[in-house]
Amino acid sequence: MEKVGSERIDEAGARAHFETALADHAQEFETFFFARFLGLRFEYLPQDVPGEDKEVCKLTFDVTDMLKNPQGTLHGGAMASAMDISMGHLVKKVAGPGATIEMKVQFMRPVREGTVTCEGRFLKRGRSLSFMESRLSGPDGKLAALATATWKMP
Repeated sequence: MEKVGSERIDEAGARAHFETALADHAQEFETFFFARFLGLRFEYLPQDVPGEDKEVCKLTFDVTDMLKNPQGTLHGGAMASAMDISMGHLVKKVAGPGATIEMKVQFMRPVREGTVTCEGRFLKRGRSLSFMESRLSGPDGKLAALATATWKMP
């Protein structure tokens, strides 16, 4: 075991996780390596907000030691990546592959353990540009981070 900060990381478990992600990945939506490494599980749902686009990309993943920063909380980069992926997969589902033009992330509270839920949705969908948001919540259901982004549509 390697000591990181005040916690110890199980090197064999980390290596096994990496090897599983490497073996199970395909360079496609939902199964690309980074999604497998983060342990993302995908679900597409109707949105319950009247007057807004109906699709939501919901993804969940578990906080593991490999995704934590030295302070023992889920790393902001992992949070931002998951939120970007939730929006990108929704764009792909409704219009085809798009591209993030810009993204702003606001971190509101730390997540230390448990299952994280992330929901990407359209705020305003256009032909060439769309405005989106993604909300990341901890296992207690409280909002931990919010991302807003502009996407180039295909």
